Order: sequence, then C-alpha cells, then structure tokens
Amino acid sequence: MIARRLQNTLEQLLDNNPAVALLGPRQAGKTTLALALARQGPIVYLDLESTADQAKLHDAELYLAEHQDKLVILDEIQRTPGLFQNLRGLIDKGRREGRRSNRFLLLGSASIDLLRQSSESLAGRIAYLELTPFDA
Repeated sequence: MIARRLQNTLEQLLDNNPAVALLGPRQAGKTTLALALARQGPIVYLDLESTADQAKLHDAELYLAEHQDKLVILDEIQRTPGLFQNLRGLIDKGRREGRRSNRFLLLGSASIDLLRQSSESLAGRIAYLELTPFDA
C-alpha cells in the first residue's frame, strides 16, 4: 500500500476525538486506510453491508461496550443511521470514565451532507475527514 498523506491526519484526529468519520466515494481506499491502523493497536472491524456483522449489532450498545478498549471501525455506516444514537451514549459514558479519544472510526460512501445530517446526535463528538481517490 502506498503511504497516504492523510494517514497522519487521520491518526491525529483519532488521538483527539472519540469518533472520526472518514468519508469518500466507493473504492477511494477508506477501508484500506482504516485497516492500516490495525498495526497500531487492537481494533474491531464491522462491515455493515454484511448481515453477519449487522447481527453482531442486534444489541449494539452491549456489543460495542464489550469492545470499549479497542478502536471500533464501522464500515458503510450509512447503512445503519440508527446506530448514531448508541454511539453518542457510549461516547458520553466513555468521557465520564476518562476515555476521550480513539473510540470509533466511521467509514461511509454517502455524501458528507447526508452523513452529517444523520450524525447530528454526535455533534461535538465527531471529526470529519474526506478521502478522494487520488489523495496519496
């Protein structure tokens, strides 16, 4: 994989925010970039286009709370807009317990405006980074 200049930016955003949304068109390299972070610590990766991964989130709050010590990567987040409310509760709980960053990395291929509307409940808890296919 070619090192992407946005990898450092993504790492900095994760270090300073409980949630980061990495947005861009399909096949831009969002998943590849996100999984490159796996070398830096434990992660949980869920592809929300997969019915098996969706089933893991049947009780989303419980499942995600079980992985509070890992970076949780939620790919194709636009598939489950109802999840944003759960993320808000978990982020707020984590903040009260002293965990202020590196909780969730949300990957989405929907428009930034659409995802921002869907994630209004995460206001003040999320940073956005747009990835284009030729950001190297």
